[in-house]
Amino acid sequence: MPPPATRILGIDYGEKRMGLALSDPLGITAQPLETLEVESLGKTLKSLEALLGEKEVGRVVIGLPLNMNGSEGAMAARARKFGARLQGRTGRPVDYWDERLTSVASERVLIEAGLSRDRRRRTADRLAAALILASYLEWRRRV
Repeated sequence: MPPPATRILGIDYGEKRMGLALSDPLGITAQPLETLEVESLGKTLKSLEALLGEKEVGRVVIGLPLNMNGSEGAMAARARKFGARLQGRTGRPVDYWDERLTSVASERVLIEAGLSRDRRRRTADRLAAALILASYLEWRRRV
């Protein structure tokens, strides 16, 4: 009998804030979850570790901020380093997903929805995480 389906957590990585999104147990949909304010690496990892257990998350996908030409810069290296720390602490596999233009797309959606600048700022990170996760889930369905 196959193991029960587990959720996937999407992270829009940032050094001040991280947007979070969660899949359904079957890995079909992605819902924005929350924005995590980053105080320190230790506190952030502890918060995420608790969330992974609480939400029965079996895998994490972190948005990889690639340069427009597809190369990896300093921010991508920091995202990979964070992902390695998260994987080491939790034992959950971590995948990386190209997040180019997700912040632009989330901002556009929020402007079209008529949200104020302050409300957009508070919502954009978790919407970007949902866009990253949704794209990743779509790719998984195709392979």
